[in-house]
Amino acid sequence: MQEALLKVEGLKTYFYLDDKKIAKAVDDIQFTIHPGETVALVGESGSGKSITSLSIMQLINKPGRIEKGTILFNGQDLVKLSEKEMAKVRGNDLAMIFQEPMTALNPVFTIGNQIMETLIKHKKLTKMQAHKKAIELLKMVGFPRAEETINEYPHQLSGGMRQRAMIAIAMSCDPKLLIADEPTTALDVTIQAQILDLMNEMKQKFNTAILLITHDLGVVAEYADRVMVMYGGQIVEDTTVEQLFSDPKHPYTTGLLESLPSIDKEVKRLGAIKGTVPPSHSFPSGCRFSDRCPNVMEQCQQALPQLLSIETGHKVRCYLYD
Repeated sequence: MQEALLKVEGLKTYFYLDDKKIAKAVDDIQFTIHPGETVALVGESGSGKSITSLSIMQLINKPGRIEKGTILFNGQDLVKLSEKEMAKVRGNDLAMIFQEPMTALNPVFTIGNQIMETLIKHKKLTKMQAHKKAIELLKMVGFPRAEETINEYPHQLSGGMRQRAMIAIAMSCDPKLLIADEPTTALDVTIQAQILDLMNEMKQKFNTAILLITHDLGVVAEYADRVMVMYGGQIVEDTTVEQLFSDPKHPYTTGLLESLPSIDKEVKRLGAIKGTVPPSHSFPSGCRFSDRCPNVMEQCQQALPQLLSIETGHKVRCYLYD
């Protein structure tokens, strides 16, 4: 197998709250992503998915900080880089599509300006070259009138077109890794499919690895190669998409899958996981899922289980398999 493009080891990202509480938003996670691979990170809101992506991009602001761990990208530990060094990586080899394009795009600059800025900074193109390249990128992501759109502002575009513009900016420097944080949130279903197909085309064309953050298991089944299930700031299951849907191991993963409607069987009521994700400053002392788990045992409430490899390519954090 190819050497990992991204290797995260023992990452802990904590937020220090005013009342002296510590919110352990990401707590000791490890995973790898290889070139050309699409890895999905799934879980409920508040499970730590977005904080994981922002940690990789080194965009954690006070009162949060990366407490511990390494983020090896292309052989460099991003945690040890200065902001100036990180600025050379961010937007160049490592790019991100944010959840809400209206807040991620700058409202006072044209779409063309925002694409050209990246090209001039990282690719050292002249203004004229960057302008030409920006039009090419807009055409590549499906803008029918790219020559006019380049002079328009974000508020003049629809949600789907703004998201396409975000992809154009993210792909402008042919990144080795693209982080997509719920890239289809608030878009209608047909536009969602177009955006995801577009990202897939970019992946095929440039061999770009993708970290796809989503809570939509349908999207995972269609587009991902591998999936990591996150709960309470930790990865509780890491496996291939085929294994996840055919043979889920962690009770939380099983609960998520049981909450999905199926065309194969008729049920009166969909399954539901009782309770909610606990706040990241007051997790249970044992397994983070213990107070919601239908299979809870005494040891689950006493000590935190480790993420163990139970078969080739399948890891799970649960005492049922210890």
